[in-house]
Amino acid sequence: MNNNFIEALGKYTFLQNAMITSIVVGIVAGVIGCFIILRGMSLMGDAISHAVLPGVAVSYIGGFSYFVGATMFGVIASLVIGFVTQKSKLKSDTAIGIVFSSFFALGIILISFAQSSTDLYHILFGNVLAVRDSDMIITFGVAILVTAFVVIFYKELLVSSFDPIMAETYGLKTKVIHYSLMLLLTLVAVSALQTVGTILVVAMLITPAATAYLLTNKLSKMILLSVAIGVVSSILGLFFSYTYNLASGATIVLVSSMFFILAFIFSPKQALLLKKKGEKKK
Repeated sequence: MNNNFIEALGKYTFLQNAMITSIVVGIVAGVIGCFIILRGMSLMGDAISHAVLPGVAVSYIGGFSYFVGATMFGVIASLVIGFVTQKSKLKSDTAIGIVFSSFFALGIILISFAQSSTDLYHILFGNVLAVRDSDMIITFGVAILVTAFVVIFYKELLVSSFDPIMAETYGLKTKVIHYSLMLLLTLVAVSALQTVGTILVVAMLITPAATAYLLTNKLSKMILLSVAIGVVSSILGLFFSYTYNLASGATIVLVSSMFFILAFIFSPKQALLLKKKGEKKK
């Protein structure tokens, strides 16, 4: 990192806040993301991250915290998806597509009435350099809640993620665990709005965890690797964003994607290069 960025980091409070918030989001997204991809819920993460948009608009119109409105709509979206899946012959991916696109469209219309296109851009793509103290408090609160939940219910999450049938046999309430994860996923998506925005938040939830998945077969190591990748991506992304005047959320996601590409090519578990060498020998 160049001296200009380090000097600015020590000088400007807004950049310090942005760095701290980005790191915390990288940690919490890395933790919850591991369970999201292991349980095949990546599409659900995408749906909830888009479904919170009308909640942001409603909270702006009503003059209360966006966290309340966004969380409320995220929870409603997850419940509607579950209801449609259980009460119809449609598969879950179809229900997810219908709900998240409908909520997202509603959010865009509401925001067009409520505020300017500039504000819409920041909601969609994030603006971590403008993070406020209230945003930091929310992010820290969500991080503590998610970390505590994973630590306390680690065994239950482990069993239900890899073998839900066995989990039910042991008497675990798999539906309660599922909807608890949905709530935590919603809270993480909302807390990451200021950092990467509604469109890119799913990348922070999925990409570090997917990268870690390619590097290890053990869940505990996967979580630690996912967190490390999320943190490093946040730091480097913010550095490039500030240095070259790029969109912060998009830059953080691109750095994370580069780590995934490297893991995809060089991971012993993936063995892409080894497969190509073996094909050439044949």
